[in-house]
Amino acid sequence: MQPVTKKLTTAYCFPPLVLLHQKAHMELSTATQLIDHPSLYADRPTTWADLGCGEGFFTRVLSVFLKEGSSVYAVDSNAASLKRITPPAGIMIKPFRLDFIKDSLPFENLDGIIMANSLHYVKHQQVFLEKAKQHVKVGGNMLFIEYDTQKVNPWVPYPVSYALLEKLCKAAGFSSVEKINQIPSAFGRANMYAAVAF
Repeated sequence: MQPVTKKLTTAYCFPPLVLLHQKAHMELSTATQLIDHPSLYADRPTTWADLGCGEGFFTRVLSVFLKEGSSVYAVDSNAASLKRITPPAGIMIKPFRLDFIKDSLPFENLDGIIMANSLHYVKHQQVFLEKAKQHVKVGGNMLFIEYDTQKVNPWVPYPVSYALLEKLCKAAGFSSVEKINQIPSAFGRANMYAAVAF
């Protein structure tokens, strides 16, 4: 499985600590419970994009809910991380090497977009959400996993608390935002939450 490569003007990759948290500090079952929501249970194959997917931990978590024959565009700027993604049985993973913040997304009419610990790398979050929403079909949604804090640190430069996410999504044109679940952070700080916007 070779990633589709788009020429980058700048390098953009997530710090190892983020991938460490996703892989080493969260079990698949815990992550599955975190994002479990009725909107994920479609009666047909669906098409999603995972923006800032890293090594594909939440790509695999999302795939637990998808019908066989579904597709996920796995988007990251780190080619090495994309090569480590293990495609779940029955789900087609399409890796794209690009900077999802600066580059245009090369797909349309998505059923959903998942952003797991990646929105907090976006400086202009409302503008980004407005653009991302255009790639989701009517009736689709965006799924977020973030830390429920507004405290800046080197790994979370633009924090997105749930209260802020509600405001951002509504300002970006989403009609509804719902917190799905939350769990304590593996680092003993703010909770990690999952939320869906329609």
